[in-house]
Amino acid sequence: MRLWLWGSRGLWAALVVFVTIGLAFQIWRGPFQKRPPGLYFPHLWTSTSDSPGSSLVPSCHPQQQLVFLKTHKSGSSSVLSLLHQYGDRHSLRFALPVRYQFGYPKSFQAATVKGYLPHGGGPQPAFHILCHHMRFNLPEVLRVMPPDSFFFSIVRDPAAVAISAFSYYKSVSSAFRAAPSLAAFLASPRAFYRQGGRGDHYARNLLWFDFGLPLPREMRALKRHPKPLKRTQSSGVQIWPSGSVFRPSKPDPNSLLKPPPHPKSNVQSVDHSMPLSPSATDTVSSSFIQWALAWLDSTFDLVLVAEYFDESLVLLADALCWGLDDVVGFVHNAQATGMKSVRGHKEVKDQGGIKDKQMIARARAWNNLDWALYVHFNHSLWDRADRYGRVRLASAVAKLRARRSALASRCLLGGGAVDPSQIADLQLRPFQFGARGVLGYVLRKGLTPQDQEECERLATPELQYKDKLDAKQFPKAVQSLSHPNATNPGPKGS
Repeated sequence: MRLWLWGSRGLWAALVVFVTIGLAFQIWRGPFQKRPPGLYFPHLWTSTSDSPGSSLVPSCHPQQQLVFLKTHKSGSSSVLSLLHQYGDRHSLRFALPVRYQFGYPKSFQAATVKGYLPHGGGPQPAFHILCHHMRFNLPEVLRVMPPDSFFFSIVRDPAAVAISAFSYYKSVSSAFRAAPSLAAFLASPRAFYRQGGRGDHYARNLLWFDFGLPLPREMRALKRHPKPLKRTQSSGVQIWPSGSVFRPSKPDPNSLLKPPPHPKSNVQSVDHSMPLSPSATDTVSSSFIQWALAWLDSTFDLVLVAEYFDESLVLLADALCWGLDDVVGFVHNAQATGMKSVRGHKEVKDQGGIKDKQMIARARAWNNLDWALYVHFNHSLWDRADRYGRVRLASAVAKLRARRSALASRCLLGGGAVDPSQIADLQLRPFQFGARGVLGYVLRKGLTPQDQEECERLATPELQYKDKLDAKQFPKAVQSLSHPNATNPGPKGS
């Protein structure tokens, strides 16, 4: 009898223990639940205003502290448009320049941010997004943005950058202005280029310059590599000690080749392989290039590649835990004529259509530091794509393009971009700069108020959208700037 009672008590005790453990697990499992693999896509035909790209996965929290280094002539204006729209819809606070750039081409300074208060100047307003043109300067960026922000940027094949920059910045670069044509410039660049010449940062290694990396003339003033600052979770920065045992792996710039697509994938493979010329190491040592790439990897969470723009957007959305609609937008700041059509963007032209292989080789050799960046980040993007899954990526890209096409048909007169001469609405007419016109958009008539608001967001050029955000954040400030098409904001460029 006693044995039976003891056994009964034991069973009850065991049951109570198991129930307690189960309840505790249900209570505590939330904070430790891992984000499930993959990217959640809202319903393809749901308006962004109805479902603003929010994920249904409870453990996945959208990242809203962002630092985007807006590089020149790399498709960055199209990314900026997405950030403008996302921040506007979610009422996020932008770190805005007083005008349209942060003192470029000078290195970024926190004091150039409108509303920024230096230490001791009172409560510092919280900024969510820093995304306008600058020459990157990490210590000053960290005065404005928290170190756990998501840092990202975009690169483009320097051969494509060269032709776009030559057309766009010919009037402000002394080297470009002196050259009768891009072909003549690339055939003998040193006949026109003088290091330190007015506006000549546009004429060589423009991406390297935008990333804030030292140029050869700056390196000669240094006896060794500069001490690289590194993001930390604290308010300060950590400096790699000199003589550190850190040794970055050496990238192979002679093998720029995207991995072959999965047999079932619709993602197209393009071979951008092109060996560097011996001049690549004439001015900067290969060890310094390795150091610079390793530092960029430690600073930037993701670098997009313009030639694979849609694939890059899907991977960006996945990294940020955003929905598909959050990365669906229209191309901005595209030049009007003379080049091939961009895949998936009706009427919009790509400025990178150099067909002469010799010109391509010369452009890459002349912009050797940019080529090293492009090789490196091309590989890192496709390493990330492989981890994401090539079939899944192709499927997501197809959905993104279908969504973009549907929005273009719903919003745009003619379904695509038009010449600026056809745009009567100054709020939708892009700032015109350079030898060619910059395309823009005309909205269809008879849109519903809801569609009108969403379509205006998609079609508004970057300068007008910046003014809109400025007025929203600083409603009492006196607006001293006139319309951007009447006041020259200085060279910009996507």
